[in-house]
Amino acid sequence: MAYEISVTENVTLISLNDSTSDIGVIAKIFEFLSRDGIDVDMISQIPPHSSTPCLSFTVNDEDLGKVFSAASRLRELLPEVKLGISSGNSKISVFGEDMRNCPGVASKVFSAIAKVGAEVRMITTSEVDISILVFSHDSAAVCSAIEKVF
Repeated sequence: MAYEISVTENVTLISLNDSTSDIGVIAKIFEFLSRDGIDVDMISQIPPHSSTPCLSFTVNDEDLGKVFSAASRLRELLPEVKLGISSGNSKISVFGEDMRNCPGVASKVFSAIAKVGAEVRMITTSEVDISILVFSHDSAAVCSAIEKVF
């Protein structure tokens, strides 16, 4: 099976803790970011642990200043939201058409990462892609471990 691995450096993780599951409000959040020219990459919503979910997404480290600008509008829309920001991450993507209808790929990728002890900050997937956000200092070890299993 042929899989490609790519790495995107200088990624910032933005987490909106105690946000909302209202899709109209979520659309407004991304409208604010778009208006400021912020290119969003990975998006993940975690179901609520109490009464509200967490919405997380990634941007390029260079857009961090723009995120702070957009944050004021976010606070007006969602005053209760707790903004978490973590830069210095890398996105590692494993992709290939052979992943479609091939059980076990995620297991292999996650097991490889577990063996090097890297902390996974975020995971997004599609039928042909698994993208994992890790701290940049773990990037080389994670890539090497994934390459070994394929």
